[in-house]
Amino acid sequence: QVQLVESGGGLVQAGDSLMLSCAASGRIFSRHIMGWFRQAPGKEREFVAAILWSGGMISYADSVKGRFTISRDNAKNTVFLQMNSLEPEDTAVYYCALDRSQRLVVSTVWSEYDYWGQGTQVTVSS
Repeated sequence: QVQLVESGGGLVQAGDSLMLSCAASGRIFSRHIMGWFRQAPGKEREFVAAILWSGGMISYADSVKGRFTISRDNAKNTVFLQMNSLEPEDTAVYYCALDRSQRLVVSTVWSEYDYWGQGTQVTVSS
């Protein structure tokens, strides 16, 4: 069993930065993949970024490439999402998720992730 708890969301203005954290506990292995997804009102849940728990295999959605950075601190069992140059279109509930399949490539499909956090709201005003 795995538990994921997100934090760090909030209300910011366009151009500002935020860092989200996802604290993980439970049985997590080096080849598990940690992902960030987001869901805006009335929209589908969409992939944002992912990283192999042991590092590497970093992947980003085109919409956030160059602005967001995913990283992890295994000593703290935490994955981070640094979000810079935020835009109103980034407004959403952000979720971290774990894919335990040990697949060889990152999946951008939310239904292929097995564990989810409760989500944290990010609101970017224009």
